[in-house]
Amino acid sequence: MSADDAGGPNADSVDDAGGRNADSADVSRDDDGADASALGQFDAPLLEMEDVHAYYGESHVLEGVSLEVGRGETVALIGRNGVGKTTTLRAALQLTPPREGSVRLRGEDVTGEPTHELAHRGVGWIPEDRRMFGELTVAENVAVAVKDASRVDEKLESALSTFPELREHRDRKAGDLSGGQQQMVAIARGLVGENDLLLVDEPSEGLAPQIVQTVADALQRVSEEASLLLVEQNFPLAMDLADRFYLVDNGQVVESGSTDGVTADDERIQRYLA
Repeated sequence: MSADDAGGPNADSVDDAGGRNADSADVSRDDDGADASALGQFDAPLLEMEDVHAYYGESHVLEGVSLEVGRGETVALIGRNGVGKTTTLRAALQLTPPREGSVRLRGEDVTGEPTHELAHRGVGWIPEDRRMFGELTVAENVAVAVKDASRVDEKLESALSTFPELREHRDRKAGDLSGGQQQMVAIARGLVGENDLLLVDEPSEGLAPQIVQTVADALQRVSEEASLLLVEQNFPLAMDLADRFYLVDNGQVVESGSTDGVTADDERIQRYLA
């Protein structure tokens, strides 16, 4: 298993201007050659990572990653397996704290803060391996992410409306669900957590095409209420959901820009994804 695929503790409800490496090329320019990356469409960044270096032991995984996520924005991290995408999410959450560089939330440096403090600040995590409480029911798994106990019933109904398939399984143990159903529960927890920022890791991995579309629709709905930093191997899905992207290779951002019109056939993209 690559360092990028390493897991971490359960954190499903986890509360540079420019944001690019110096050698990063913006693939989207307007007619005057100015940056048309869509950053100007959003307010000041909600999340900023500047020159972040992260390690697993002595293995140097992130080598100066800089990025930002604006308020109301969905940003995709793309790249091959093992290049540092998941580690970028973990560094943002302080699950793999940076040894160099900084992470800022709403302009405040949170580098080195405990992960649970970020939960209180409105940062949520939907991890790749879903992290179900296997012995709890679907309803109980969703309920634990609701911050206001008086709104559990309301939030649970909202989640079941988003994923109608879960309604018939609400009293079933989450550990007995299929992978697709568990992914629905994982996203439902993010939906009910009233987070300002959701870090979403490989939401479509291993899912049947019809389930992928359901998950995509749910993430689109979530994006109306929260900013998303999305790691996704399904390139068309990532480009469809995101406003901007960062392409990561060998622990560095090598390309970034607007997702408008970007396809896997783009020469600058293909050489890093092939």
